[in-house]
Amino acid sequence: MNNKVVVIVGPTASGKTALSVELAKKINGEIISSDSMQIYKDMDIGTAKVTKEEMQGIKHYLVDFVSPDKRYNVSDFKKDCVNAIEEILAKDKTPIVVGGTGLYVDSLIYGIEYPNMEFDEEYRNSLMKQAQDAIKLEELWNKANEIDPESMKKISKNDKKRIIRVLEIYKATGKTKTELEILSRQNAPKYDFKIFGVNMERDILYDRINRRVDIMIENGLEDEVKKLITKYHDFPTALQGIGYKEVIEYFDGKISRDEMIDKIKQESRRYAKRQLTWFRRNKEIIWLDSHENSIEYNVQEIEKEL
Repeated sequence: MNNKVVVIVGPTASGKTALSVELAKKINGEIISSDSMQIYKDMDIGTAKVTKEEMQGIKHYLVDFVSPDKRYNVSDFKKDCVNAIEEILAKDKTPIVVGGTGLYVDSLIYGIEYPNMEFDEEYRNSLMKQAQDAIKLEELWNKANEIDPESMKKISKNDKKRIIRVLEIYKATGKTKTELEILSRQNAPKYDFKIFGVNMERDILYDRINRRVDIMIENGLEDEVKKLITKYHDFPTALQGIGYKEVIEYFDGKISRDEMIDKIKQESRRYAKRQLTWFRRNKEIIWLDSHENSIEYNVQEIEKEL
């Protein structure tokens, strides 16, 4: 049976969704999202979640299926993603994994396994509380860097979620995240992965990000956050997402509305830069040059490699 899996990665707002849909139509594929925020229900605008219209009849998996007040981690993703791949292959179709969450993608491609760890809820809550303070967040990053300097090369000093993850893994297992990854990578990959990266000139990408944020505001991001707070009350993991935490800062009177919008744009641009840094370390990625009218050309380039 065919075991080929296409993977499309790249920074936010680089056109991965449109490219993957056109590719799916050409190669009889179905799409699996590897975006750590698009998994959440009721978080549509701030995550730029793919719409029914954008799907164009192509089935999408791992989108809009987790309650924002539930924890969902890389182990959950890997299990769900493999199940989706098997379902698509059983139909004699091609799975297309699409997204910008590097940790999710690496866990799949390289078979990285995290054991079923019993996380200490009290410890996690303590870390999350400390991470709200900029000085203490830097202290947490330094602590994580002492424990696992290799992992911290890929993690910025303001990436609360991943800093906490490194510390949690070490406390729960006595092993570093890097050690666990080395152990799990000893297993050969189950699928024939073909990995493509969407590249885009920085000025064009940043302009697209800024425009996307303006559209999110126009489409009612603030109302979306109000509804989430009313419906779920407490959902700390999901609220760490860019676009959500800034709106809450605005609601709490910490920043003005204009500052909120500027901050979302700035944090989105920084995130795009981190994504590119992460993916550029992977020498197996075949890079595609992307611009406004490059979809058809890039579909052809991908088809040549399959």
